[in-house]
Amino acid sequence: MQSIGWAIQMLRDAESVEEVQLILKSSARAGVNAQGVTIVRLDAGGFCHYADEDAMSPLWKGQRFPVNRCISGWAMMHGQTVVVPDIRVDGRIPQEAYRPTFVRSLVMVPIRPQSPIGAIGAYWADLHGATADEVATLETLAAAAAAALVRLERPLEESPASADAMLPG
Repeated sequence: MQSIGWAIQMLRDAESVEEVQLILKSSARAGVNAQGVTIVRLDAGGFCHYADEDAMSPLWKGQRFPVNRCISGWAMMHGQTVVVPDIRVDGRIPQEAYRPTFVRSLVMVPIRPQSPIGAIGAYWADLHGATADEVATLETLAAAAAAALVRLERPLEESPASADAMLPG
């Protein structure tokens, strides 16, 4: 298992959004010993897009849910990490979406809570009260992912050095 420090360095060096998602899903799942992880992106239209996942059985990859109808949207809109030890008794959980899955417990961490762009969800098949270390691991990965995604989505800025590099030798 790779360390979280390794994952943070890999996120700093990531060259695409897809690479960020790959690093996140593998390091988050291993880092908290979860049975599943999702990477959620906040769409401009107010939808939570479940962009990627690594789970013991399929969850919601490729699906979009209204931000006000899913726990990832709640975490992003409130800028708060959500710990749900039992999804069956939490009113914020859309039971119809979770019923066919293995998920019984979860943690949802917003990516860039002050101005959300996504979330990381970690899921367990059994009742699981996430530890402070597990939450801290996911929040650390979310912060590193935020920096990587902002860097990748920012337009390339012209600088004298980059302009000089394009001149013929």
